[in-house]
Amino acid sequence: MPHLILVRHGQSEWNLEKRFTGWVDVDLASQGKLEACKAGEYIKEQNLNIDYFFTSFQLRAINTLKLIQDTLRNKEEPIQAWQLNERHYGALTGLNKDEMKKKLGEEKIHEFRRSWDMKPEPLNRNNPYHPLNIETYKKVPVEKIPDTESLKDTYDRVILYYKNEIQNKLSENKNILISAHGNSIRALCKFLFKLDDKKISLLEIPTGNPLLINLNSKNEIIECKYLDKNRAKDLLVF
Repeated sequence: MPHLILVRHGQSEWNLEKRFTGWVDVDLASQGKLEACKAGEYIKEQNLNIDYFFTSFQLRAINTLKLIQDTLRNKEEPIQAWQLNERHYGALTGLNKDEMKKKLGEEKIHEFRRSWDMKPEPLNRNNPYHPLNIETYKKVPVEKIPDTESLKDTYDRVILYYKNEIQNKLSENKNILISAHGNSIRALCKFLFKLDDKKISLLEIPTGNPLLINLNSKNEIIECKYLDKNRAKDLLVF
């Protein structure tokens, strides 16, 4: 029976400042580092042998995974994939969420953050926060770099990668840990839990709390749970 562990990175510096982060490559805040170490402890308690580690191109997810692996005393080289990056927030990138709620209204910001197919205005390509101007993404094909994304756009790239690179490993009964982001994990949960376009808007992913998913031979979920029960969020379907 394969196990899939999903971990949203620990609190980042821009999570702390309540800024729309997206593809901007910020690091973990002090609280986020603690969350990552605790995540490692919770995973260690499961006594699972993890065969593959996946993460995005982004520092906050990479360093979350590094702290988890340090706790597990595992030196396996992780597989990095830009397809697991956070959703691109377009022209909202870098802006303060509370300030934008006052400017555009709370309902509009909620739509931008949680709707299935609504996307913000594109981020100007000359903006220093645009991925084209960030060294981290120089190896990503230019035509694949977005100016803005909806959750649907994020879903399309995440699930294509999952089907091509991860699902087959689970079918071989391998245990996998993915350290990624709020929206890339929401995309995975939509696919795995078969959530409809409206229900996905209700799903919240806590930072640094491992979600352990047990699968059968058909890659169907038979059990799932957050390992830190005190910070668990409603999974909507279980």
